[in-house]
Formats: sequence, C-alpha cells, structure tokens
Amino acid sequence: MHKMAGIFRYSLMVAILLGLASCTAIFRDHGYVPTQTDLEAIRVGVDTKDSVVTAIGQPTAAGILDVSGWYYVQSRFRHFGYKEPREIDRQVLAISFDARGKVANIEHFGLERGRVVTLSRRVTASSVRDTVFLRQLLGNLGRLDAGQLFGG
Repeated sequence: MHKMAGIFRYSLMVAILLGLASCTAIFRDHGYVPTQTDLEAIRVGVDTKDSVVTAIGQPTAAGILDVSGWYYVQSRFRHFGYKEPREIDRQVLAISFDARGKVANIEHFGLERGRVVTLSRRVTASSVRDTVFLRQLLGNLGRLDAGQLFGG
C-alpha cells in the first residue's frame, strides 16, 4: 500500500509539472527587419537597390504599382496553450527609391494599439508614396501564416 501511495504522488507531481509547462507562452518571429546597425551602412541619396541588397538582403515585399519602395516586415506571435496564436508586434521598414534608383527615404513603422506609428525616419524628400500598400501590409499580415506565405 505504501508503494502505491508513492507511485500516485510521483504521477501527480509529473502531471502538475506537465500542466505548468504547457501553460508557458511560446514566442515566434516571422519575417525580417534589418537592425539599426545594418541600416546605418545605407546612405540616403547615395546607395542604390543593388547596394541595399548587398547590405541588408532582399525585401519582404515591393510596392505594387511601381517598384519605388521596398518593405521589410517582421511580426512576433505569442502562442499560449490551446489558444489561437496572437500577433503582439509588427514592424515594417520602408525604403523608397527615386527615379534614378537611389535611396530616397528610410522609414521604420510599427503598430501601437492598432494604429500605424512612425518609429524612425531618414528622409530627403516627401514621405513614403505607397501608403495604401503599407497600411494593407500592416493590417493584413496577422491573418496569414507561414504556410500561406511560402505555399506550404
């Protein structure tokens, strides 16, 4: 009888530990936004599309109507237990190019309480021209998963 009580206590402790472990939040990052250190290597008015690709890599997306802007997008999702994953952060880096193919603007956007917020800006001219695409990008990415993006 004493041996059965020990097995029961051991089984109960294992069940409690597994239950607690399953309640731990798991965070997953999707996409890529270059670091501030990497962005400092890009010079507005000097660098071209080729030198940007060499410095920070290919963009996540480009402007729809014309290829005057490149967008690097990163999202962070929180997975908690049985609940649906929830997006808790999204950042978009927008790099605009002028007619000669030189970097015109570098802008970093994020979301705060569901609204687009400019986090940083290195601008030589007007703001990002393809703002409709940027808003769609910030508004719709939470509805996609990696399988949909990569055809999986």
